[in-house]
Amino acid sequence: MMRFLYLLVFVLFLGSCSEYQKILRNEELPPKYKLAERLYKEEKYKKALRVFEQIVPKYRGKPQAERVMYYYADTYYQLGDFYLSGYQFERFVNSYPSSDKKEDASFKSAKSYYNLSPRYSLDQEETTNAIEKLQAYINSYPESENLKEANDMVTELREKKERKAYEIAKQNHHREDYKVAIATFDNYLIDYPGSIFREKVLYYKLESQYLLAIGSYESLVNERLIEAQQYYNNYKKYYKTEGEYFEKANDIGEDIASRLEKYKTETKVK
Repeated sequence: MMRFLYLLVFVLFLGSCSEYQKILRNEELPPKYKLAERLYKEEKYKKALRVFEQIVPKYRGKPQAERVMYYYADTYYQLGDFYLSGYQFERFVNSYPSSDKKEDASFKSAKSYYNLSPRYSLDQEETTNAIEKLQAYINSYPESENLKEANDMVTELREKKERKAYEIAKQNHHREDYKVAIATFDNYLIDYPGSIFREKVLYYKLESQYLLAIGSYESLVNERLIEAQQYYNNYKKYYKTEGEYFEKANDIGEDIASRLEKYKTETKVK
């Protein structure tokens, strides 16, 4: 009995494969259209894609074109080919601006670009592009049920860009290129005023100026310590009683004050 069932399944499998290949080789559109739609709904996306690739060019301008184009774009999306799904969903939106699938296509297009964003240590051009696409969707559909997810993705992508910029600035600090580090930290604070890395940036800017000062020629030390003290006061303005670098910043602040007082005393004696 079991052998018979296995044989039956095998025969049915061969039959379905031969039907698939037969329709692929057939030039008639209706059977291909029905097969592509059935495979898509059965979530057999790889097979469906082969059929869609054959019929999409031939359905342009026909009544079924809108449906075919949406399925085609979504097949790429379901397969995780986000370069092509993002592009094809954009084409769909532009081609069918009155479609009832327009919002869904716009969201999946934006989410496709979100999925293309690389890890923070790599170039973030794709991340910038994804933020723009998602923001355009949010602006176009402020009442969408996808709004929270879209906003969460934008927040995640912005934090990724912030981290990338922060790590670049911190590398200059760790290389002891303090002047460049300070300039980079300044630019960072302008570009990302509400960043989650704000405290780190304020602290490392202070430490960069402090280390630059105490490693300078004697004629430059006092002037640079005064500037470091200003950076310390700026850190304390935002983190008066607590913070990840609160104790370290205070230690630097105390040493700056001690050195400036010592310099003032020595100057009076001279």
